[in-house]
Amino acid sequence: MSDLGTSLSLAASGMQAQANRLRHVSENIANADTPGYHRKTISFQELADGTGVETGPVRLDRKALTRIYDPGHPLADETGHYDGSNVDLVTEVADAREAQRSYEANLRMFDQARQMAQSLFDILRK
Repeated sequence: MSDLGTSLSLAASGMQAQANRLRHVSENIANADTPGYHRKTISFQELADGTGVETGPVRLDRKALTRIYDPGHPLADETGHYDGSNVDLVTEVADAREAQRSYEANLRMFDQARQMAQSLFDILRK
């Protein structure tokens, strides 16, 4: 593959990986108040052929669930407690910002490669 094609492929795979990450962050935020919900995390790994990055398997955060005291809640046990989620909204917002910035960096790289190709085609046309 040409260097230009490689650049476009790398940027596109980076954008796809960050979009997947942002999807999981969004699910975590949406389920922050869901009893018994474990935060989802993903990792990134290089593609076998070295032409990009992909998301690894989804893992559940093993951090202990928050115990919430609410005797009137339908899931409360005999002590009036139930298991909340282990989602920390501050962490999720920070992860979302990081994913957004990484996505934008890959988008700029993709756009630069596209502009370079366009300039090359303009030169060849003359």
